Amino acid sequence: MFKLSFVYIGSFCFILSLLSFFNIIYSYYFEILYNVEIYTYTIIISLIFSSLFFLKKNEFKKISIYEKIIAVTSGYLILPLIISIPYYFGLNNLSFTNSYFEAVSGFSSTGFSIFENIKYLDQSLLLWRSTSQWFGGLYFLVSILFLIDLHDDNYKKILTNFISLDANEIIKQSTKILFVYTSVTFVLFFIYKIINLRSFDAFNLSLTVISSGGFLIVNDISEILQTNFQIYVFSLSMLISFFGILLPYNILFLKKKDLSVFTEDYYLLLYLTFLVGLFFIFFNKSNNFSITLFSLISSVSNIGFSFDTYNQNNFIFLLLVIIGGSLVSTSSGLRFLKIYLLTKFSFNELLSHSKPKHIILNKILFSKTKIDFNDINKYFFTVIIFILSLTLLVGLLTLFNINFVEAFKLSILTLMNTVNSNLYGLNNINFSELSITLKYILIVFMIIGRIEFISILILIKKFVFKN
Repeated sequence: MFKLSFVYIGSFCFILSLLSFFNIIYSYYFEILYNVEIYTYTIIISLIFSSLFFLKKNEFKKISIYEKIIAVTSGYLILPLIISIPYYFGLNNLSFTNSYFEAVSGFSSTGFSIFENIKYLDQSLLLWRSTSQWFGGLYFLVSILFLIDLHDDNYKKILTNFISLDANEIIKQSTKILFVYTSVTFVLFFIYKIINLRSFDAFNLSLTVISSGGFLIVNDISEILQTNFQIYVFSLSMLISFFGILLPYNILFLKKKDLSVFTEDYYLLLYLTFLVGLFFIFFNKSNNFSITLFSLISSVSNIGFSFDTYNQNNFIFLLLVIIGGSLVSTSSGLRFLKIYLLTKFSFNELLSHSKPKHIILNKILFSKTKIDFNDINKYFFTVIIFILSLTLLVGLLTLFNINFVEAFKLSILTLMNTVNSNLYGLNNINFSELSITLKYILIVFMIIGRIEFISILILIKKFVFKN
């Protein structure tokens, strides 16, 4: 069962070795020579793991969904071990737990950090933190493709025309995703350069935004974005985490210009337009709409960046974090389309009982596709599992003397892989002071938040309620 995990993780270790090599080049270029040895160790270990990719692939012609879920979950546990190497050996007095916590937080694109003042970190480590987010975002997107059998038909049509993918097709589609993902990253970099951000800031932010990550290379975003023009442009750039890279992917690789693949994008655009109008009218109390728009997009894209001067409507922003954005994006959340379809189906069911003779069309707007009852069951179970996970994590956090309000907020952000910030009233949390046990609890739930909630249900069914 675990051979597939070795092969899957090995394929990503090769990419990680390349990223480590780039960090060595960067360290040499800026004469940060004391870290070269550390990244060399990272390359060697990554290459050793990457050799596992060359195991006999003919053993994996028939792969169960359970094996796939275990392979993806194993990656979230093992790959951060390699990512933690530069933290553990590059910083004095940094424990393994803190190093692993930082690595998982970056790889899961959450953004919780054990560093109170990141100005004490050298540039190569700051770049490594941002790189870990970029790498984690790529892993997440490919894992969605790898677990395509897990998703409903509407999900699959957005991803690909194939109902199921063999190994060769997964590699082919993953290569396309890597190409688009990398290309959009460089587009973001050039956009940030156009608005006069310095190259180091622009490059790190492009790695962070494309992955919906929460790591910054400064203590506050206001140190980088200083004009309204910069704030507006950066806010719009964060929408790539909201809509997802499949928007440019479909534009580039869609053979037949079937507009139905953009159905979700229409919904997201209407949803975003409604939110912008709502916030402009009712929540722009400071008359600084650039900051308001920034906070809004930061929340719906699950990035979580915030200006320290902005502190209001915490609950509304938390709600936006839970809703999330596109089905196939590096952001988290329950996903807007799922919540919309679940809500529409529920209202239709209520209406069918009050008006039994009334004809109700369970169709998706802008599409001829009907809402499938089996898909609704999946969406319903996803919400139930999220509520159960949230309740469990809140309960665990309160056992460690965290007050209920902070525990509730932190639990939402953990499961939604969104950085704690002033936007949610949690910028004062010092993760380095948390107990070792609590850190590992947060690690587990960060990973749970990154894999599909339905995956948890399938594993529970397999290993807990097996006959």
